[in-house]
Amino acid sequence: MISVSMDIIKKAVSALKNGELIVYPTDTLYGIGADIFNEEAVKKVFEVKKRPFSEPLSVAVSSYRDIEKLAYVNDEIMKVVKKFLPGPLTLVLRKKETVPDIVTAGEDSIAIRIPNNEIALKIVSNFGFITATSANIHNKPVPFTIDEIRRVFEDKIKLYIDHGKLCGRPSTIIDLRDKEVKILREGSINLQKIKKGIRWL
Repeated sequence: MISVSMDIIKKAVSALKNGELIVYPTDTLYGIGADIFNEEAVKKVFEVKKRPFSEPLSVAVSSYRDIEKLAYVNDEIMKVVKKFLPGPLTLVLRKKETVPDIVTAGEDSIAIRIPNNEIALKIVSNFGFITATSANIHNKPVPFTIDEIRRVFEDKIKLYIDHGKLCGRPSTIIDLRDKEVKILREGSINLQKIKKGIRWL
């Protein structure tokens, strides 16, 4: 396992600045990271995963303020954010115009999360917003170790950051665009915990 060091973070930031892809740990599984504002880099993510361009990618940020930069939020949404994030929850919100369409598949929404992982947070806080899609081929099982992931993607990924075996469930996804909250995917946070945390659900 590689310990958290600024050398690793600097290598990740350098790769991202150069339009390369990285594999990094989150609080659930390994993710593939690319600069969301670099269209060619985002295209690479779709291509290496063999993921249809019609399916949006999630975005990793490192702070509450970051969320406000990418999405429209209100007091109720911020209460949810502060209750569950950082953590294994992805929020679908109305996106701001600065978010590239390729990331959101042309939709008016963006899926955002703040991973509760020191490495992920340091990368994002030192670089900026990156993709937060799982490190697997589309619709195939997600590998738990860097060795397994490396066998899948080989040299298509510039930097692999090893943080041991990660076999958590995917993040739970909730849609907060309307007053009626929708659970799009139940993952690491179960439905009952969501309901307890959101009084207006």
